[in-house]
Amino acid sequence: MRALTNHEITVLTERGCTADDWTLIAVADDFNADRLADVNFYGHIEIGSMAGTVDVEEGFQRACSLRHATLKDVKIGDRCFIENVGGYIANTTIGDDCYIANIGIISFNAPTSCGVGNTISVLNEGGDGNVVIYDKLTAQMASLMLTYPEVRQLVKAEIANYPQLQHTTIGRGCRIVGTKEIQNAQIGPYCEIQGATHIANTTLLSSSDAPTLIGPDVIIENSVVAKSATVTTGAKVSESFVGEGVHIGKGFSAEASLFFANAYMDNGESCAAMCGPFACSHHKSTLLIGGLISFYNAGSGTNQSNHAYKMGPIHWGVLERGSKTASGSHILWPAHIGAFSMVMGKLTTHPRLQNLPFSYILATGEKTYIVPGINLKTVGTWRDINKWPKRDGRPLSARRDIVDMQFPNPYIIQFVVAGKELLQSLVEQQGPDADEYRFEGCYIKYKALVDGMKYYDLALRLYTAELPTDQWLDLCGMLSPKKNIDDLISDINEGEVTTTDQITDILAEISHNGRYMYQHTQTPQYAEAYEEWLSLIRRDAEREFEMGDVDEAMLREFLEKVK
Repeated sequence: MRALTNHEITVLTERGCTADDWTLIAVADDFNADRLADVNFYGHIEIGSMAGTVDVEEGFQRACSLRHATLKDVKIGDRCFIENVGGYIANTTIGDDCYIANIGIISFNAPTSCGVGNTISVLNEGGDGNVVIYDKLTAQMASLMLTYPEVRQLVKAEIANYPQLQHTTIGRGCRIVGTKEIQNAQIGPYCEIQGATHIANTTLLSSSDAPTLIGPDVIIENSVVAKSATVTTGAKVSESFVGEGVHIGKGFSAEASLFFANAYMDNGESCAAMCGPFACSHHKSTLLIGGLISFYNAGSGTNQSNHAYKMGPIHWGVLERGSKTASGSHILWPAHIGAFSMVMGKLTTHPRLQNLPFSYILATGEKTYIVPGINLKTVGTWRDINKWPKRDGRPLSARRDIVDMQFPNPYIIQFVVAGKELLQSLVEQQGPDADEYRFEGCYIKYKALVDGMKYYDLALRLYTAELPTDQWLDLCGMLSPKKNIDDLISDINEGEVTTTDQITDILAEISHNGRYMYQHTQTPQYAEAYEEWLSLIRRDAEREFEMGDVDEAMLREFLEKVK
């Protein structure tokens, strides 16, 4: 870099440029004053090479230039295009190959961590804070922080060593167009910001092979957005973490919430929610609050209540992986819903049903009925377990979240075993001649109970690995024997594990080794059970066809896929 020459200052002045002190401006050796017009300079300014062109869009290039802008204490990299800054750019470093046009203000006004290190209260909205948001957060680290305070303290100690940031940074290859205000932000390379309203105290991670997109009318405050995420069309995100491959749009409002690996949120709202891999909510009037969910689908008008109007918004619950809530469902926390179950109606009895997976929970008003195991045989379950691996849209470089999608797996099977034993015990305790059996404030009809044991038998025959004898955990997408996690926590407490990178590496090893523990093996018994299961799936599709509004060709096409 070098100082401006007197001739260059004269040319810049003739082209409408001003400076409070021309000597504070440094430029590249090949600086061309003709590439600037109507620019007001304040403080220390560095301008890289403006040779060449930038891509505005496919097939449309413009010469690198700096026009119609006010800059204060700004560093500009090589080959940038900056034009029509209605307000100003201050205390900002801009990387090479950036395109910035038709914006309001980009600034940095106080030392801050740009969202990194914020502690939020997840699940228990009224809590003191249990998850630390930071740049390397994963679904598994968040899950551990919820349960183990020592993990939270380790993360806090590591982040305390992060330097306080002094200026907004815009990485190489970024495109920022039509955006009103960016304040106190760290923006990763190749991030695209199109028409956002307000981004403040936020880190936007991004890379060339996993770019992040921020779309029109978006407001993001005090948050961290991971690589390959999309926040668009009027979404409002506050005190939250938006993970890899996550989509948030169409006016969705998120507060103190976490979203991981391919979660998809439109229209509704969340608060104190932990939304794990493939958690999905498309509809308006849907509130996800105080819930731990993953591989989940929210029907329209889904509602959850975390406030009993007594001690505050402190209640929370769990919808195990693969669960659904039907349109208009309402769950009063606390409650614990088993894997691959569906909730219909208003559930007010706070049941703990984790040991009854694949169930329908039908809250009819006066009574809540459980139909155990029935969801094992539905088209919806078959479609879900086959679609998730195909829908992992995260680039290979943005797959920090561990997502185990195998089906069946020991985590679910442990509940199947417990569920079968539970149903048998209900018969023993309440008699073989009962019309209904009572459990956790709910009712199970005799036929549903008998059929449920058959469905659980089928699930056990579909699982060809050794039945789990030790407890397994679901760390928001990652399956692990509890013993392995206990050992990890012990190592943290004994000082043998001291960094988040070590934890991440250990978790990856646990996941890799764990998958070998439940690898599928082909046996004649399995083949028989698998064909029985597919027959049930096909019959469920045929029943849907018999409703009269499904085209026969569509039915045939689906049945061909059920193999």
